[in-house]
Amino acid sequence: MNGLYYIGLDVHKKMIAYCVKDVAGAVIDRGIVAANRATLSQWALSLQHSWIGAMEATLFTGWIYDFLKPYAVELKVAHPEMLKAISASKKKNDRDDAERIADLLRCNLLPECQMASAEIRELRRVLRYRNLMVRVAVRMKNKTAGLLMELGAEYNKKRLHTKKYFAGLLEKMDDVPDSVVDLLKLSRSSQEVFEGAQKRLIKELRENEEIKERVERLMSIPGIGEVTALTWTLEIGDPMRFVSIRQAISYCGFCSAQRESAGKEKRGPLSKKRNKHLQTILVEAAKLAPRRNPDLAEIYIRECERGNRNRATLAVARKLVAYLLAVDKRQTTFITKKHDIVT
Repeated sequence: MNGLYYIGLDVHKKMIAYCVKDVAGAVIDRGIVAANRATLSQWALSLQHSWIGAMEATLFTGWIYDFLKPYAVELKVAHPEMLKAISASKKKNDRDDAERIADLLRCNLLPECQMASAEIRELRRVLRYRNLMVRVAVRMKNKTAGLLMELGAEYNKKRLHTKKYFAGLLEKMDDVPDSVVDLLKLSRSSQEVFEGAQKRLIKELRENEEIKERVERLMSIPGIGEVTALTWTLEIGDPMRFVSIRQAISYCGFCSAQRESAGKEKRGPLSKKRNKHLQTILVEAAKLAPRRNPDLAEIYIRECERGNRNRATLAVARKLVAYLLAVDKRQTTFITKKHDIVT
């Protein structure tokens, strides 16, 4: 390991600052390279020595990591928040940032974060895009209903978004301006495009054999549906990286920041340092899960009696995290207690 070079990479959209150091900390080379595959390939091939690299986790890290990994002995990704805390300084520029990353890597102090495989990251990207389209589709549905309410039109709320009923509704609206009819048709066509696309994405996720069995086990938990199980599987990655339920709850964003000093402890609002995609899905699941799971219903009712429904939802969400982590780690289906069976 002492014969290796240590390279810190400060990655950006159009350029990458790099700093190459030996084991003693002497700077071997430094500079800037364009952030494109052709230039990166030439730069990596020009390195005549075995090397270990590190970079900060950003929006652009994924493709750079995948591209440079075959050239390196090892490539690591640093946690951005912890990296800032360790290497805080008045002076900040790309050149110094690359050198700091190289030094932390060389001294084995790099706050490394987990980097999922390229396949998992691709599936995660697909699922996140699907969830985005669902939110957009809901907005389009609400906009369609809003346009009708502005005109005082009567409609069946439950059937409004069905294709046949909507077409018949437009034919009956004789006193409506043509501009509004065009807007309604545009809203409807957009909604159909979003719904069709999100169905295709879910179908693509279902066909992946690697995660299929894992999702089926998670769906054995009462109150956990397919999308929630898929989101947990792709966002968590390897469940064994969490040594306790508390760590998983913190990762999902269901605990507040701790402030303790002189024997006094204060808790603030929920921490923003979390996986927001997983948090959103689990909160939605926690609002519906008590209807299917008596244990969760009992937790929800108990917390509601204390006068706060939001805290009740959070309590259910934390319990769901405990269930999901246990099933995922043990690789067994959820065993429902006899008194929990809903008839």
